Amino acid sequence: MNDQITLDADAIVKDASRDQPAREVLADVAMRRLAIVNVALIGARGAGDRGWVLIDAGLPGTAGLIAGAAEQRFGPGARPAAIVMTHGHFDHVGVLETLAEQWDAPVYAHELELPYLNGQAAYPPPDPTVGGGMMSLLSPLFPRSPVNVGSRLRALPEDGSVPAMPGWRWIHTPGHAPGHVSFWREADRTLLSGDAFISTRQESAYAAATQEPELHGPPMYFTVDWQASRRSVETLAALEPEVVVTGHGLPLHGGEMRAALHRLAAEFDRVAVPANGRYVNHPARAEDGSAYQAPG
Repeated sequence: MNDQITLDADAIVKDASRDQPAREVLADVAMRRLAIVNVALIGARGAGDRGWVLIDAGLPGTAGLIAGAAEQRFGPGARPAAIVMTHGHFDHVGVLETLAEQWDAPVYAHELELPYLNGQAAYPPPDPTVGGGMMSLLSPLFPRSPVNVGSRLRALPEDGSVPAMPGWRWIHTPGHAPGHVSFWREADRTLLSGDAFISTRQESAYAAATQEPELHGPPMYFTVDWQASRRSVETLAALEPEVVVTGHGLPLHGGEMRAALHRLAAEFDRVAVPANGRYVNHPARAEDGSAYQAPG
């Protein structure tokens, strides 16, 4: 069994907004937990219509929860300037089509992720043999078919900028998905890591529910290229982030988090990669087309 990289409670960003739908991490960064996954809302409180950005689009059935958090934080009727995707797995695109249409908002993602968002391709099959938890065992039941946001879909700019998010840049962090990206703001060393690494053991339904702070590689059952995933974690650790918001688990900050992230990068093969599994020795990659399956 892989080692855990546990963290003290002091590494968790303190929640000053427990009575609010969205948890404020920084003055212009908030997150909304939706059962097993997080979305991020980027923009100052009261930013108003088109004054903010949504990162990812949660689980099916959560459109009202996301819209409610946005309205409470940014004002009645406040629509995002854009919806920006870390990647297109089912728990990150659950209500993407609904919200993109409701808000008439453009959707941005990495070029390699576009086939999963325009109806052209499905992800490779998950691997239920890795991780040893209920979420892994159930993974064959999770949706893999693409969503289709049609003419609203755009590729992220090649220069690394993020539309409607001045001061941020996107970083290609593949492994969990071919076009997975993370978002980085150098000014205050804030990182939105998506699923490149996470702060809970997502393979376990119990851990995903209780969210004891632990630093982990990407969810094992959906990760299709472990070598690329290692390189992505190494890239993010080298940034020396001060604040991290992950796609699953609690937001973290400070020196203990950074030390844990460096340990994860340095010992990735031992603590994050399963001993055996469908993709350990046979990755699915964009380069040879194996990461893209016919939708069905």
